[in-house]
Amino acid sequence: MSANSSITLPAEILPSDGRFGSGPSKIPTFFLDGLAATQDTLLGTSHRRPAVKDLVRVIRERMSELFKLPDGYEVVLGNGGATLFWDMAVHSLIRSSSEHLVFGEFSSKFAAAARQAPFIDSVKEVKAEYGSCPTLEEVEGIDTYALTHNETSTGVLAPLQRPQSSDALVLVDATSAAGAVPVDPSVFDAYYFSPQKAFASEGGLWIALLSPQAISRAVETVALGRYIPTMLDLSVAIDNSRENQTYNTPAIATLYLINAQLEWLLSHGGLSYAAKRSADSAAILYQWADNAAYAQPFVSDPTLRSPVIGTIDFDDTVDATAVAATLRANGIVDTEPYRKLGRNQLRIALFPSINPDDVEALTQCIDFIVGRR
Repeated sequence: MSANSSITLPAEILPSDGRFGSGPSKIPTFFLDGLAATQDTLLGTSHRRPAVKDLVRVIRERMSELFKLPDGYEVVLGNGGATLFWDMAVHSLIRSSSEHLVFGEFSSKFAAAARQAPFIDSVKEVKAEYGSCPTLEEVEGIDTYALTHNETSTGVLAPLQRPQSSDALVLVDATSAAGAVPVDPSVFDAYYFSPQKAFASEGGLWIALLSPQAISRAVETVALGRYIPTMLDLSVAIDNSRENQTYNTPAIATLYLINAQLEWLLSHGGLSYAAKRSADSAAILYQWADNAAYAQPFVSDPTLRSPVIGTIDFDDTVDATAVAATLRANGIVDTEPYRKLGRNQLRIALFPSINPDDVEALTQCIDFIVGRR
């Protein structure tokens, strides 16, 4: 089919909310209404003042509650997003040798950052074809293993594991998984993410759940005398977080939205509620794709299919770009695939803030469009 934005979808099959972006994600409207009400009490306030520091304190406490963090683990945050945290980890957490599991665009970027650092002696990449995932390979001398919980570009959910015979750190990029996928804190030393996915917020901030071992490594690295720019010094971020602030000025609106999502999730049952909501949406999407004559899930192994990012391939009779354009013309937005993947597919977010009923409606809309080709 070719692009045909003149197709008008029947009102009765439209989703109640047409936002399916993989990040920045849908922000519930009532969060924004609440944000507007803070203009006299929070917005425009210094991040060193009690109102903002109290908000950061509550976020840290609620993150710890949501993930059921063991004693000694700390919630640390700073500006720059997960992309900055890669550089921070390179400077503050990797001693001299790291292994990176690479199976998509985002998992490859941390490996690239480590490879560029002149003080890192060895960077090992364990790769898998996009749409699958590699297995961790234990190697003597590796002091840091870099995993990705959910590869946002491909829609692959990877199992997490800790090396059996190593005291190496395990760093997990959790940007699109955190807040929507169950996780056992014992398997990671740093579980870090940006809030513009399952936490229904804006970008520009990173949050890391750190084990005592990761905290010690950050302090140890400074003591060894490595030059670390202050912005990339994890020990500085830890010290500031303990004071319920960030090293430099954060976006207050982003903090407010994170807290609103945490409050919503915890009031409904926490991470188990969030995970079930995303899993229900994923089941709807993948069952539809499995049954559609013209579509199929990009990730062939059902055990690796992400419950938060669904990637659906179309056969040669259907132009996914045209489908996405027609959806957009009808108010259903951000279903386009990851730009560098270059596949004839749609990429659909399944975060907890998205209603599973809307995912069902989306599949009906796609069927309607394809049926008019």
